[in-house]
Amino acid sequence: MGDVLSQQEIDSLLSGMSSGTIQVDEVINPGGGESKEVMTYDFKRPSRLSKNQLRTFENIHEGFAETFSYYLVSKLQTVVSISLTAVDQLFYSEFILSVSTPSCLYVFDMVGTDGHGILDVSPHLAFAMVERLLGGGADVTRKPRAITAIEQAVIQGIMDKCFDELGTAWRSVADLNFEYTRFENEPDFVQIAPGSEIVMVVSFNVTIGTSSFLMTLCFPTFALEDVIAQLNRRQLQGFRGGEEADLKNAEIIKRQIATTYLQVIAELGRARITLQELMDLHEGDVLKLDTKINAELQLVIGGVRKLAARPGIVDGKKAVRVIRKLDDSDIID
Repeated sequence: MGDVLSQQEIDSLLSGMSSGTIQVDEVINPGGGESKEVMTYDFKRPSRLSKNQLRTFENIHEGFAETFSYYLVSKLQTVVSISLTAVDQLFYSEFILSVSTPSCLYVFDMVGTDGHGILDVSPHLAFAMVERLLGGGADVTRKPRAITAIEQAVIQGIMDKCFDELGTAWRSVADLNFEYTRFENEPDFVQIAPGSEIVMVVSFNVTIGTSSFLMTLCFPTFALEDVIAQLNRRQLQGFRGGEEADLKNAEIIKRQIATTYLQVIAELGRARITLQELMDLHEGDVLKLDTKINAELQLVIGGVRKLAARPGIVDGKKAVRVIRKLDDSDIID
């Protein structure tokens, strides 16, 4: 900690700076070295989300893009890929100005919050999906126009699935659901936040066949305050978790592994025959195995020989009874 100046020293310092006998640069940087870089902060464009939070939201929407593209591949029966291009913070007024006219704006309710969001689908993307669903090609170019009510109905199922997949992706950080409420062609008719409110804008590039289109999600940050608070608490817990957090994570992994299905194969025995003998086999022929009648069988679990068993019948169905674990002394081919 620096020395505390007395009032007399402060007065003499100020008088010296006023008369020019003391240079301000010498006071600020007495060593004469390079001054530190000053970072500017624009109070007109505050950042509501930190870099770590933005990175979390990027991961959420990358997962959404992957799962939704799988659905579009099966629905449109063509090659589809969706990639996340950016996650930005903008004023809502700036977002509205960036939306083309006419546009395809799907307003959705963020269930669990007091806010609404917007899914901005490029009209050309909407036309491409309609063409594919009706048996045409996605490379057909159309003049910009408002989408009709019939075309809206054709792709409504895809939009509903989009919101379902979006909710599934978000549940990794918050219990949120997204429900479609209405459709708008004109961006001026959509008012989900004040113009000066900061919104999170997530941009995607959708490729169908050889054509690329834009799709954008808009979330008002005031509706995500609870989610942001949860992320902050998780970060603190991550710093303070230590051994207790590791044990908790290990228990979660153990429960998930416990419900994992594995293939179990009971091998009755093996036989080696020539290709000619295989071709000469007929119904009723008998193959002699290399296992004796009273010998143990080996159970193969996940491709690894693990247990010894004996064959039998339970309730009229073939079964095996596990009698012991295999060890290194067992002969395993």
